[in-house]
Amino acid sequence: MEKKRPEASQIAVDTNRQDGLHTFLMAGDTIRGAMLDGSWMIAQMGWNHELGVLETLALGHAYLGACLMSASLKGNDRLRLQVDCTGPIKGLVVEANAAGAVRGFLKNVPIPIDNPLEDFNLAPFFGAGFLSVTRMLEDAKQPFTGRVMMAHGRLAKDLAHYYLTSEQIPTAFSLSIKFDTRGRVVAAGGLFLQALPDAEEEIIKKIETQVVSLPSIGVSLAEKTSPKDFVQSHLADFSPRFVDQRPVEFDCHCNRDQIRSVLKMLPPGELKDIQANGPFPLELRCHHCNTRYLFDQDQIDRIVAVRFAQN
Repeated sequence: MEKKRPEASQIAVDTNRQDGLHTFLMAGDTIRGAMLDGSWMIAQMGWNHELGVLETLALGHAYLGACLMSASLKGNDRLRLQVDCTGPIKGLVVEANAAGAVRGFLKNVPIPIDNPLEDFNLAPFFGAGFLSVTRMLEDAKQPFTGRVMMAHGRLAKDLAHYYLTSEQIPTAFSLSIKFDTRGRVVAAGGLFLQALPDAEEEIIKKIETQVVSLPSIGVSLAEKTSPKDFVQSHLADFSPRFVDQRPVEFDCHCNRDQIRSVLKMLPPGELKDIQANGPFPLELRCHHCNTRYLFDQDQIDRIVAVRFAQN
C-alpha cells in the first residue's frame, strides 16, 4: 500500500510552510547550533501513527531531538535515539539520517492515563529509564552507542544530560509542539546549541541563561516566525552565522517486499495457520511509520509455496 500524506483538511499545519533544519555558528564560531521547523514532519508522524495529543508530544519530542542531533551527520550516516523506561510510555525508538529523513515509534500506544492531563509534563509517563544514542557512521567499522540513565523525564533536558555525561560537551535543547483546540499539530520545532572546544565558560553560562528565557518555539513558528528570524532575534548578542540548510521529513524506507520477507520468516506452523484461518486480507504494519500492507489469500498461498519449496 502506498504511503499517503494527510489532506490539508485533516491537519492544522500551514500548507505553505516548509520544514527545514538550519545550522549556524555563533560567539566567534565557538558555539554551534541548529534550529528546526519540523511542523509538517510531526503532523505527518501523528497522522500516520494515529496518535493522540499525549502520544504525539512524547514521540514528537524524540523526532525533533533526533533531527537536531542529525545536523552533524553526513553522507550515509545515521543515528538512533532510544528510550527504555518503566513508565506508561514504556519506551520509544527514533532514527534520523544525514538526508533529513526521520522515522520511529512509541512502544505503547495509546499511553494509559489515570487522570486528565493538567500540563504537558511527561516525567510521570517516562518514569525511571535509560536513554541511548547509537551512531551508525559510514566511515566507522561498527556502530557506537552511548547510554545514560534518564535524570529528568523531560527529553530536552535528558538529551543535554546525555551529551554532558557521555561526551562531556555542554549542550542545550529546546523542543516544542503547538496544538490547536482540537488537538491537532499547528507547529513544531526545536533548537540545539553546543559548545565547541574553544568556547569560553562565561559565554556558555550566558547562553544557558538565554535558552531558559526563550519564548515557545512552537508558538513562534505558529505565528509564522521563520527559524532564521527566531535565532537572529533571540540570539543576536552572540552574532549567529548560518552555514547550512537541509530539508527534513517523516520518511520510512519500508516497502512491500520487506514486509513480505517478514512473513516468509515466520515459523512454518504459524505460516500454515495464517494460510488456513486468515483473517483476510492479512494486515501488517511497519513499526517505524505504521504504513499498512495488506495480503490476500492468493498472496499468502504464494508465500507459503515459496517458503516450503525452499525447505
